[in-house]
Amino acid sequence: MSDDIPPSTNAQKKGWLEKFSQLFQGEPQSRDELVDVIHDAELREVISEDTREMIKGVLEVSDLRVRDIMIPRAQIVALKIDNTVEELLATVIGSAHSRFPVVNEDKDHIEGILLAKDLLQYGFKNNDEPFSLAQVIRPAVVVPESKRVDVLLKEFRSQRYHMAIVVDEYGGVSGLVTIEDILEEIVGEIEDEFDHDSAEETEIRKVGKQIYMLKALTPIEDFNETFGTQFSDEEFDTVGGLVSHAFGHLPERNEKITIDDIEFKVISADTRRLVQLRVKLPEPPSEDDNA
Repeated sequence: MSDDIPPSTNAQKKGWLEKFSQLFQGEPQSRDELVDVIHDAELREVISEDTREMIKGVLEVSDLRVRDIMIPRAQIVALKIDNTVEELLATVIGSAHSRFPVVNEDKDHIEGILLAKDLLQYGFKNNDEPFSLAQVIRPAVVVPESKRVDVLLKEFRSQRYHMAIVVDEYGGVSGLVTIEDILEEIVGEIEDEFDHDSAEETEIRKVGKQIYMLKALTPIEDFNETFGTQFSDEEFDTVGGLVSHAFGHLPERNEKITIDDIEFKVISADTRRLVQLRVKLPEPPSEDDNA
């Protein structure tokens, strides 16, 4: 078979292998020495800069524990087991995630994981069977905070799941981790069609009759222009600031408040700020009311 390979190709392959093997003849004795060897490989054009960064990412991941990369409990977007299809869809659309923990009483009582695609047949009324979220969710995988990240990645691949619930030493939920979180540690941040840039942070989307989803960073001026309201922007620039002030504290997910007949519901928030809001406008007056 080797006789069929052009001499130039054989020479290139041999040259690359010789270069790479020569780099490791010193047998690095420490992580720092190995990193130097990898850096030298880039300088010798044996590997590219991207490859070098990826190899370094792999080395760094081997030192990490799940607690180092998990999404904290406060930032988890969870669904409640008794939510209606409409409530579930509003959260799914608003967060743009593909997988969601489903809880019973609170985030310490995880019932399972919902894949957004499993909800589609019910959302478009293509299924006449009574809806039960308990029948749609899948089992949740639970891992300890102390688990090594490289070991978890191997389990993600071999067992073909993409999300795990993270618990602390007392069994309480402390966060969640996805396979994407691990891959981003290796190759850098992965952006997809749902990762919004600053220009999209003010997006206002209609998701139902008189119901809208919007980023908390939406300027009050844009909100007023869209809905014909007259909220003042002298003290607060964003809708999130307005809503937080009305609560009198930093609200948690699912808290509601009504301001000038408009209902604001917190869809997602972290420990510092609101992230996503659902707005429900008052019903327009009927023709009988106008008569």
